[in-house]
Amino acid sequence: MASIKDVANLAGVAVGTVSRVINNTGAVKPETRKKVKAAIRQLNYIPNEVARNFKMQKSKMVALLLPSIWHPFFSELAYYIEDELDREGYKLMLCNSGGKPEKELYYLDMLQQNKVAGIVGITYNDIENNVSTDIPIVSIDRHFSKKITCVTSDNFEGGRLALRELVKAGAKRPAFMGSITKVFSETIKRKEGFVHEAKALGIDYVVYEKPDPVTDEEAFYGEFLSRHKDVDGVFAITDMFAANYIERAVKLGIRIPEDVKVIGYDGIQDHGLFHPVLSTIRQPVEEMARMTIRLLYKKIEGETLDRETYRIPVVFRKGETT
Repeated sequence: MASIKDVANLAGVAVGTVSRVINNTGAVKPETRKKVKAAIRQLNYIPNEVARNFKMQKSKMVALLLPSIWHPFFSELAYYIEDELDREGYKLMLCNSGGKPEKELYYLDMLQQNKVAGIVGITYNDIENNVSTDIPIVSIDRHFSKKITCVTSDNFEGGRLALRELVKAGAKRPAFMGSITKVFSETIKRKEGFVHEAKALGIDYVVYEKPDPVTDEEAFYGEFLSRHKDVDGVFAITDMFAANYIERAVKLGIRIPEDVKVIGYDGIQDHGLFHPVLSTIRQPVEEMARMTIRLLYKKIEGETLDRETYRIPVVFRKGETT
């Protein structure tokens, strides 16, 4: 593996000159800068980020704490977060916890010790006491008692919108299907909006939810299907819940959307190859990601933000399930 000395020797300059080119500091002649960059490319030299941060006393690394990179919503979010960071020369450190609180605690402790520039956190576990504000942090969906900025979609309005769309599609007895997190999260407001709108319109409705995580999916969906055979509309807390429900309902001979209309929440099915294409409340994932990083930049610079919670509007995207 090439070293900074190898780059300096190939370019015919001092090590300090290479360092100034890499860190974009100090005066370097344009022709010298070109030689150094050419040497870096030729040797495929990768700067030691940790050493650079230590010397500069300023990290250019931002950590993203995710419950699961496998989930399409989180992977799409990570894509736009990394892209926004790259625009300003920051690097992304991905911390995939698998939703396990012990892994989240491990990552938080590690990040505190390594002094990253900032943290973007998505967690639905009770780790309140271990979240420190010593490092700038922005949360997505989750509120903490400490003054930590939260970026989220308008979940309450999304729930209201889903109920209205189900009724518009002909549903007479719609149901909310979801899971209950251990701690307060903005996602809870999806149910609250659904129930609020149903009551406002005088619609008979069902709420079906179990503690998160749902470990026995067969039992979860099986119970719903056996207990609520008169339900003709389903608003699922996520697109994945909706897709799992549809899969099991179809096996029982239930026609979607003729017998039951279904709406999810997230908007992760963007490709026409998915069938049926799910009707969903689409979160503005790109806007959420970019806003999160821009707010984090402000916190890194020591600015005071004008509010703690930033809610972004959602839209209904009609598919083939309503």
